[in-house]
Amino acid sequence: MTLKVGITGQAGFMGTHLYNFLGLEKDIERIPFEDAFFESDRDLRDFVRRCEVIVHLAAMNRHPDMQVIYDTNMRLVRQLTAAMEAEGVTPHVIMSSSTQEERDNLYGRSKREGRKLFDGWAARAGAKFTGAVIPNVFGPFGRPDYNSVVATFCYRLTHNETPRIDVDGSVKLIYINSLCREFIRIIRGDVRDNPCYVPCDAEKKVSELLSLLNYFKESYFDRRIIPAFKDGFEFDLFNTFVCYIDHGSFYPGALTPHTDERGSFVEVLKLDNTGGQVSFSTTRPGVTRGNHYHTRKFERFAVIKGKARLQLRRIGTGEILNFDIDAEQGPGFVDMPVWFTHNISNTCNEDVYTVFWINEFYNPNDPDTFLEEVQK
Repeated sequence: MTLKVGITGQAGFMGTHLYNFLGLEKDIERIPFEDAFFESDRDLRDFVRRCEVIVHLAAMNRHPDMQVIYDTNMRLVRQLTAAMEAEGVTPHVIMSSSTQEERDNLYGRSKREGRKLFDGWAARAGAKFTGAVIPNVFGPFGRPDYNSVVATFCYRLTHNETPRIDVDGSVKLIYINSLCREFIRIIRGDVRDNPCYVPCDAEKKVSELLSLLNYFKESYFDRRIIPAFKDGFEFDLFNTFVCYIDHGSFYPGALTPHTDERGSFVEVLKLDNTGGQVSFSTTRPGVTRGNHYHTRKFERFAVIKGKARLQLRRIGTGEILNFDIDAEQGPGFVDMPVWFTHNISNTCNEDVYTVFWINEFYNPNDPDTFLEEVQK
C-alpha cells in the first residue's frame, strides 16, 4: 500500500531534493504540486484532496521589504488550511520552520505564527500536524544570495568572484540529504514530537566555512587535486561546492601522458594530504614495467585489457610469486605490499591496459621507491 505525499514548494531548493528522495521510496506515491495552485482554489483543493501527507515548504525567504515576506508566508498557510477545510480532509501536515523563529524579525515571526495557525487547524479538524524547526540548509543547487551563505560562497568562488563576510557569526548547518531523511522519518510517523527540532550536522563560524571552501577551490581548481576531508560534513560541503562549477567551460580536463618505448603512463587523480593517486598505463608487447619496491606506498595493479604477468618477491627472499591475468576472462588485480619487489609484463600481442591505485601518508624524510630486479 502506497502513501500519497505532496510537497508545496516542490520546485524550490528543498522541495526539489525531497521530491527526488521520495521517488526512491517504493511505498510512497508523489502527488505533483505546482506553485500556480496557490492562484487557483480549484487546483489547490484538488491537490489537498489527493494527499495523505502534505509537506509545506512553500515560503518566501528574502525580499527587500520584510513585511512582504511575512504577509506572503502567512497567506500561504491560510490558503492551505482553507483548502483542507473546504474539502473536509485531514492529511498529516508537516511544515518546515526555521531556527529564526527565536529571532525578532518578520521572517521568524511568519514561521512561528504560521506554525500556530496549523496547530489551530489540526486541533479543530482532529488532524495531525508536525512543525519541523530546521537549521540552515545547504546542498547542491541552492540559490546564491537566497537559500544559504554556503550557496553564495560556492557560487562566487567558482565564478571568479570574491566572497564577503558581513558578520562572522556561528551558523548551525544541515545538509539537504540529512534533512530529507529526517522528513521521511516524520512522514512515516517515526517522529512524534511537535514541534520537532531537527538536529544540525555541524556548527561553524562563517569564516570557517569560507576557509574550507577556499581550500577546496585551491585544491580542485588550481592543483586539480581532490581535497582531504576530516569528516562527512566536509565531504558534503565539497559535493555542494562542485555543483556550482560552470561545467561547460571547466570540463573536459586535460591529462598529460608520459610516453616512452614501454608505452604510456597517465596520472588521473591525486588526493590531498594522503598521497593517494589513481593512474593508468599502456604496456607494449614484450615489455616489463616496475622491478622496484616501496617502503611506505600501498599499491594496487588492476589489468583491464590484454594479458599480463605480475610478479612479487619479498625483499631478502628468493621466492617469486607469479600471477597471470587475462582481462578477456575478466579484469583482475594484485596488491603490492611494502617491501615486495614487483613488476608487470605484457604476455600478449597487444597493448596491456593497467589501472593503478596508490595510497600513502607522505613523509618527506622517509624515502620510498628503490629499484631492484626481479629474477624471472
